Amino acid sequence: MKKYFAECIGTFVLTFLGCGTAMFLGCNTPAGVVGTAIAFGLTVVAMAYTIGGISGCHINPAITFGVALSGRMTWKDAIGYWIGQIIGGIIAGAVLLLVAKVVAAPDLTGGLGTNGVANAGGVGGALLVECIATFLFVFVVLGTTDAKKGAGNLAGLAIGLTLILIHLVCINLTGTSVNPARSIGPAIFAGGEALKVVWVFILAPMVGGALAACVWKALAK
Repeated sequence: MKKYFAECIGTFVLTFLGCGTAMFLGCNTPAGVVGTAIAFGLTVVAMAYTIGGISGCHINPAITFGVALSGRMTWKDAIGYWIGQIIGGIIAGAVLLLVAKVVAAPDLTGGLGTNGVANAGGVGGALLVECIATFLFVFVVLGTTDAKKGAGNLAGLAIGLTLILIHLVCINLTGTSVNPARSIGPAIFAGGEALKVVWVFILAPMVGGALAACVWKALAK
């Protein structure tokens, strides 16, 4: 149970700090985009070295899916991780809503840092962007954490830096999900269009994670 709880806490921290930065720094300026990207990436680095020894610090259902498909964890544990991650994302969404209502600073994203499809040309474009981005992210995760071929203690840094790069590319297209739990939590409390299209940010990352697992298994043989 400790590892499931660790995943819940880690996903909460990622969603709260990452989406919170987007909300109050904004993503409509270069500085806002860079700041938000760094916030997500550095949070992953911090959590990797905080809870990595307990759960491996997936804090992302797509990563857990890729790890399970790679045979590195049981499906029973994967389900426990998913439950913890989604709960953590939902709690973060609730806290972000509370903060937005209490503080004087406006939510510059207009929706708790939720994801959208409009800037990607619609659902099809968003599916493509998120699938490719998640593939790249999970591919790095699987490679750097491989027991024989990985980066050892530097894995967390490599993963966090990769997430920064992915956000720099994708923020102005979809708001960058690559993580269903990070999308589900804020969307529930933002409602409206964000909740209507949240399925895109569940499906595409899971497909991307699965593709990454297949490619890494082929390369690592």
